[in-house]
Amino acid sequence: CQYFRITYARSWWFSMSLTIGVLSIQGDVQENLLSTKSAFDELGIDGTITDVKTPDEISQLDGLIIPGGESTTIGQLSLVNGSLKVLKEKIDSGMPVLGICAGMIMLSNTANDRVVGKTDQPLLDILDITLERNSFGRQRESFETEISMDSINIPKFNGVFIRAPSVSDVGSDIEILAKYNDKIVAIKKGNVIGTAFHPELVEDVSLHKYFVNLVSSLKN
Repeated sequence: CQYFRITYARSWWFSMSLTIGVLSIQGDVQENLLSTKSAFDELGIDGTITDVKTPDEISQLDGLIIPGGESTTIGQLSLVNGSLKVLKEKIDSGMPVLGICAGMIMLSNTANDRVVGKTDQPLLDILDITLERNSFGRQRESFETEISMDSINIPKFNGVFIRAPSVSDVGSDIEILAKYNDKIVAIKKGNVIGTAFHPELVEDVSLHKYFVNLVSSLKN
């Protein structure tokens, strides 16, 4: 894992192109590193994909993936080490972000839990959405299903839902990318994408490729 990260980063120092980070506080870090590397390779784009956790590391990024995991843990530890403030500043200034499951929760302005109700957890307050954690049930109720994201040219994608949130209402600046059983499971606001499902757990890297292209277009 470490060897992959360092050697891929070295290639970037010579090409001076994109650098995309995966927030490595907690969650599916390695899976997103590998999916993003595959997206780079398939697109023929030079760059580096690396794990980040400190404010200094985050400040150097062109784009960031906030992976699935425990949103409360990610938020609390990001608050403690000072990353939360830098994350919000970078996103507000235009850095593209892909928030996956817990990552989408982190990007929201409110988070309610299907069982315990309103939660008191650190959030980035980027997305104006009504979000419910664990909307489809707990771990044993995880499932896979085909979804469509036609507006970003991904007509068919295998969504993996693990303790997934859902969105029931969105602000006027939020684009709905996908629904499942009338629940919103993927959204976009300018440079920010949020998904309730885990695209890093399937071989199809279409969504990671879309994100890499988004980062590339904004940098160029």
